[in-house]
Amino acid sequence: MSLFGDSSLWNAVWVVLLVVMAFFGTRLMFYQIFWKLAQTANMLEGLAIGGKRIVIRRITKNPTKQLNDAVNNFLEVFAIEPISLDPFGIVKKIEHIYNLSERKFKYFVKDIAPKLDSESQANLVMGVSGAVSLNQISKIVRHYVETIRKTKNLQLAMVLQMQLPMIERISRALLKGTEALTNGWPLGDSIGPMVAANLIGDSNTKEIEEDVLLARKKIKGKNVLIMKAKGPGGRLGKLGKAVEKLVKRGKIAKIITVDAAAKLEGERTGSIAEGVGVAIGGIGVDRNYIENITTAKEIPLDAIAIKMSQEEAIMPMKLEVLNSIFKVTKLLEDNISKTRERGSIILVGVGNSSGIGNNKKALEEAEKQIRKNVRTMRERELQEKKEFRIFTEQ
Repeated sequence: MSLFGDSSLWNAVWVVLLVVMAFFGTRLMFYQIFWKLAQTANMLEGLAIGGKRIVIRRITKNPTKQLNDAVNNFLEVFAIEPISLDPFGIVKKIEHIYNLSERKFKYFVKDIAPKLDSESQANLVMGVSGAVSLNQISKIVRHYVETIRKTKNLQLAMVLQMQLPMIERISRALLKGTEALTNGWPLGDSIGPMVAANLIGDSNTKEIEEDVLLARKKIKGKNVLIMKAKGPGGRLGKLGKAVEKLVKRGKIAKIITVDAAAKLEGERTGSIAEGVGVAIGGIGVDRNYIENITTAKEIPLDAIAIKMSQEEAIMPMKLEVLNSIFKVTKLLEDNISKTRERGSIILVGVGNSSGIGNNKKALEEAEKQIRKNVRTMRERELQEKKEFRIFTEQ
């Protein structure tokens, strides 16, 4: 007698299972994927709510309904991309929309937090921007989840499922970045202003363009014009216009930009690369100003990039990034000393100035905050892993 009883009975069972899978297998797969998508959409909405709470708690611990409503309404803010059918003048259009958007954020923060000082308001502007991004991501994912629910479209569900790991990573990083920006902590993207502040030392600075500071200093016998976004509030500054203004004023031998750059998987965080061109990310307006003026005057463009992942750039700065500052400084000094062209050298520390003051002394406080943040983030990660292990064992 067979171990499984009557073989004909088992054959019939297998036939029935094959028929069921043929008719309902795809549907079962769809519901399995959809369940994961719905869970992720709920998680992202929770992150968006967390970002909003971080912003509100920076203003007051006892928010009114009016404040909650104001923040909720502003999280829906949007900017309409200018028409590009005729590409001539498109950069000016983009710059105009960007400036209007920036003013809108600043006006909103002044309206809801008039008692905060200018640096704290600058931080809050950046924090609100992070909360808006989180809200938009959660809404887009929810849109696709509801579309999939209505249409039962397996192909669309699979496409979204393939994007979920990256979406989750960026969203979690955005939440940490929102907290850092709101509280004025240095980010990975703050490494450019840190390098500039380190080179400025105790030299005097002056504001030459909106939110852009300039210091003049002798380095390796060369006249160096060091530029960074004004800190320690979170600002990016109009670096392109500032560089254009300096180039028009006098003889420039070279322009060096220092910025964070996205690393490839497998590359070490905090590693450094040298190249040519303008190392400025964003929407491209600042790069356009610099490239136009330097092309016309044939000015050399050098760039130094500090490698980090996309998430690390918007999260509290890691020690690997902080420790790169000394090697970057040495590379810059070597670059400056080897410059043969006549004229001043412009050095631009590109990035968000959140938590970064305007001289070397201010960096001591920034470094303390970075090390404190690293310890805090490690403790949080350990706690999250512990909670996850307990949850899975239940």
